[in-house]
Amino acid sequence: MKIVLVCPYDFAYPGGVVNHVSSLYKELKMLGHDVRIIAPASKSPAEYGTDFIRMGKPRPLAISGTVVRISLSVNLKNRIKQVLETEKFDVIHLHEPFMIMLCSAMLRFSKTCNVATFHASQGKPGYNLGWPFTRIFLRRRRRNLHGHMAVSKAALRFASKYIPGDYTIVPNGIDLDLFNTEVQPVPEYLDDKLNILFVGRMESRKGLDYLIDAYAQIKPLCPQTRLLVVGPGTPRQMSHYRSKVKRHGLSDVVFTGGVACNELPRYYKTAHIYCSPATGQESFGIVLLEAMALGVPIVASQIEGYQCVLTDNKEGLLVPPKNSDKLAEALLKLIAQPDLRSELSAGGLKTVQQYSWKRVAKKVEEYYHLVLSKNHHGPEGK
Repeated sequence: MKIVLVCPYDFAYPGGVVNHVSSLYKELKMLGHDVRIIAPASKSPAEYGTDFIRMGKPRPLAISGTVVRISLSVNLKNRIKQVLETEKFDVIHLHEPFMIMLCSAMLRFSKTCNVATFHASQGKPGYNLGWPFTRIFLRRRRRNLHGHMAVSKAALRFASKYIPGDYTIVPNGIDLDLFNTEVQPVPEYLDDKLNILFVGRMESRKGLDYLIDAYAQIKPLCPQTRLLVVGPGTPRQMSHYRSKVKRHGLSDVVFTGGVACNELPRYYKTAHIYCSPATGQESFGIVLLEAMALGVPIVASQIEGYQCVLTDNKEGLLVPPKNSDKLAEALLKLIAQPDLRSELSAGGLKTVQQYSWKRVAKKVEEYYHLVLSKNHHGPEGK
């Protein structure tokens, strides 16, 4: 099949959907398909060669407590028509199909089999365009969709409120070749301290405020602990968290900033406990899978997007969101019980195998065939 994966976000800027599309591209190529990626990009990623079709210049836009980098251009029509006419795709796979402007425009002009993956679990489709306009916009565009996938029950529930249809859940995957227990830890943090790891952007919804407050309770009781904070943030965000650490009088809090994708597994390998205290708006716990793949026991918020990945007392401990006291209690429990940490580690290593990208890509491929057969689209000459 000739397949195009359409991503609305800046492909030069790592993120959940970008990483998903990149991994799916590689696995579909391994399965023998002819695959392209269409996305806006602040700079063209060289590793995809001519398989990457750059379309639109991304701009930062604040949406639902985060900043997305999307193309806001309304002049994509001719370029899209030209690409569709030249490439003649069998399947157009849109990720967040109603995100302005690229995905919605592709959906408008495509005359082939259109499949969507819905990643979000909160907000409103249409994204700040004004709800009356959005409803008209959705009604028109959704008729062009032939297949609906969601990465989790949370994403399905959210999307189906606005876009009715038959949905199939195909989860996010994880690269088990990259995230594997054979990677080397970061040597500077290998000492007599127990490392608690946080990975994520410095946005408030990721819950780092609550983790720092919890760590302020833990540190006096367990002085041989360290908090490693890995992830990018704006100068204002970094200043906020550093000031909070200073107000608490905390030592052994390390802010690494963003790290390269191939370095990230080493930080998980360095950790004794992984903590994700997100407050909500997470449709899927990809960071939880990353921790599981490295055998790290987890403490995470009891939110829907995480509960679809992690079972309490199996791979980790779930605690109420926005509750520093309960967060500290769970972390102290794992600090004090190395046998429990080992038990949860083994559970995570077993669970994560079902999310390998090889398995996930095969499910996506099977879904393409199902939708093509139902809608009488067929790969010509293939």
